[in-house]
Amino acid sequence: MIRVNNLHDVPWREGLTVQDVLDHLKYSYALITVTLGNELVEPERYADTLVPDNCAMTVFHLAHGG
Repeated sequence: MIRVNNLHDVPWREGLTVQDVLDHLKYSYALITVTLGNELVEPERYADTLVPDNCAMTVFHLAHGG
């Protein structure tokens, strides 16, 4: 099981990627920042970064504007 933002539990499976978790939660905002544990994941690596079982994942929706 993956815990996201200490709010959502996502079932873990072999080969689960950061992008899979974002898709599962329907997070599609362009300015998303993700950490796995204490490690920042670069957006270009979401599709190939594997999420370990029992991992804490944090997803930030960055705000912008003027």
